[in-house]
Amino acid sequence: MDSIAILGGGSWGTALALLLARQNPDRRVSLWVHDPSLARAIAEHRENAVYLPGFRLPDSIHVTGDLPAAVAGSALVLGVVPSAHAREVYTAAFAALDAPPIFVSATKGLETGTLLRMTEVIEQVAAERDAGPVRVGALSGPSFALEVARGDPVAVVAAARDRGLAHRIQQAVAGPTFRAYSSEDVIGVEMGGAVKNIIAIAAGICLGLGLGHSTIAALVTRGVAEMTRLACAQGAQPRTITGLSGVGDLILTATGPLSRNRSVGIELGRGRALTEILDSMRMVAEGVGTTAAAMELARRSGVEMPITEQMYGVLYQGLGPRDAIRELMQRRLKEE
Repeated sequence: MDSIAILGGGSWGTALALLLARQNPDRRVSLWVHDPSLARAIAEHRENAVYLPGFRLPDSIHVTGDLPAAVAGSALVLGVVPSAHAREVYTAAFAALDAPPIFVSATKGLETGTLLRMTEVIEQVAAERDAGPVRVGALSGPSFALEVARGDPVAVVAAARDRGLAHRIQQAVAGPTFRAYSSEDVIGVEMGGAVKNIIAIAAGICLGLGLGHSTIAALVTRGVAEMTRLACAQGAQPRTITGLSGVGDLILTATGPLSRNRSVGIELGRGRALTEILDSMRMVAEGVGTTAAAMELARRSGVEMPITEQMYGVLYQGLGPRDAIRELMQRRLKEE
């Protein structure tokens, strides 16, 4: 894996570029940035001052706004684009490739409308372009971009249905400060990474309302139950949800001050309108779109997700945060 392309120049994509370049100075790392002016600024100043200020990018990182140039000759393409734009970006990437490399998604969300996970989007795009068998994996786990860029010890999961491919991805991304575990449960890894964002918004709402740790603990615990039910209905293994890409990432996103989804929830709890909150953000809070997708997926799967249902009401139907909590607390009593 001496040539890696990263699609997405936000904070997470930039942090991964830094990580991979530091691990091996001889490795060719290309960072594709959607905004050409931002790409030029990063390339000139060797810093992503918009999304990850304060970190110098090594000269070995090639920053470009040219997608075909970024993916050309790459052994691994790491997708870090928002789920809403993933299909468009992967379609352009496949159009620029002669022989598809290994594709790894590091996006934590579901595609609105199709309800597909990101690896499924990649596979569908490959089939539409008649690209033949494509090697696809996922990378997820509790990892804030700032902390990865800073060199804090972090542990994640590299997943692929083929064990050998999972090991190759694991070895490609692992380093002294970035421990990667392998998994064959792509469904569980992706579903955990997506659904935990919904619970993180709910946790933020509780904080915005001034509620205490007991409330958050109950919410997170019952959130794990929802994540497990939905993921397992899609074919995931329960133990995956109790691991890094499920419970681990949920703990981080629901409690960490760097969490965008938690921040959205805090502002909702304080009474701000969702449109106003989102308009003020530079980066995407995947949990907003994922809430609608997860609700539909739960309906089709016959899975009960009361927290997600109330979050859908708050985000899309004008339900007040306190009313949502009241609905949850007054549900019919049952066994745990």
